[in-house]
Amino acid sequence: MNSIPVIVLAGFLGSGKTTVLNHLLGNRGGTRIGVVVNDFGSIEVDAMSVAGQVGDSMVSLGGGCLCCAVDGSELDAYLEKLADPVHRIDVIVIEASGLAEPQEMVRMLVANENPAVRYGGMVQIVDAAEFDATRVRHPETDRHLAVADLVVLNKTDRVDAGELTRIEGMLAELCAPGIPVVGADHGRIDPELLFDRRPWTETRGQLSFEDLLAQAHDHGHDDGHGHGHEEGHAGDGDHADHIHTVYESTEFVSEQALGPRRFIEFLDRRPAGLYRIKGFVYFGVPGHEERYEVQAVGRFLRFAPQPWGRGEPRLTQLVLIGSGTDGPALIRELEACREPEPWRAGPETMWGVLRYVHRPAAREAEPEPEPADPETAFDPAPEHDPAPGFDPDT
Repeated sequence: MNSIPVIVLAGFLGSGKTTVLNHLLGNRGGTRIGVVVNDFGSIEVDAMSVAGQVGDSMVSLGGGCLCCAVDGSELDAYLEKLADPVHRIDVIVIEASGLAEPQEMVRMLVANENPAVRYGGMVQIVDAAEFDATRVRHPETDRHLAVADLVVLNKTDRVDAGELTRIEGMLAELCAPGIPVVGADHGRIDPELLFDRRPWTETRGQLSFEDLLAQAHDHGHDDGHGHGHEEGHAGDGDHADHIHTVYESTEFVSEQALGPRRFIEFLDRRPAGLYRIKGFVYFGVPGHEERYEVQAVGRFLRFAPQPWGRGEPRLTQLVLIGSGTDGPALIRELEACREPEPWRAGPETMWGVLRYVHRPAAREAEPEPEPADPETAFDPAPEHDPAPGFDPDT
């Protein structure tokens, strides 16, 4: 069973967390989302066609989405409920306001021993129009930014170009090195930056609210070229136009194995405009011949080893999503990661990858290996990344 990624949306009152969350719900394709909030009132439950109660403090948002209202002490219990296979949830999104300090929530998720869920990164929502005032009212803002994996600079339509440049410069200083900053207005970001959207499926019987949304988008927002993301959602009104930020997608396929050290070096130096990496990597190192699923949201990184399917070709297949990135340059860097003789590599070459593999059950019994040669040791991950080691005490 594949574990369900849990993504944390953080940000102070008025930053636009709920707007972002509602946008994700309204533009999720066929993805089944589990939502954790303090209060149902902020989520557009009525608009999402509530189907009725499905459990204590849990409601259906229609089309497979579930929402539960919790406090911090109940978080683990509701994650377990949402992860029940009967719900077939693909991703869980937590709106962090009022639940806990974001970094404490990250620690809870990283330390969670439920194999059905895994931490998927923290996204900090920032109000561009109230950035300075928010830092004055909430000095902890700087601390929250320092542990974010991805920052959404919301309400960019409310500041001029000079002010936007100033804020982006400050965020570059407050965030850990390399943290991507995505500009948005009215909370509209591409859901693909956070999770994989499943394709729409035909609805049998009565049309759901989301089917009507899709039809309205197809008729009213086609760009004339057969393209078009589902950028608007109910309630946007005049703002249901396309997202201003342009995202580029680069695909890389290799029949040759990738050198694990070179690939980790590539990930370490990935540009701030590269928001998302997803796919599978084949390393072919003896003892590690399985395929490694890779998921990166901002600077958050996770590998998950999985068996190959019967007759499945040994390939590396990656999709890289970003803004202002140089696709051909990324391809060249990935091509330079190829390893023609992976069977000659020793197990120590995999240590950098294995640091990003979540093994909650074996963590205490399996100490971190010590490299024998300091000259070839993998450079530790940045301190801001909560993924390495998955030790809740660090």
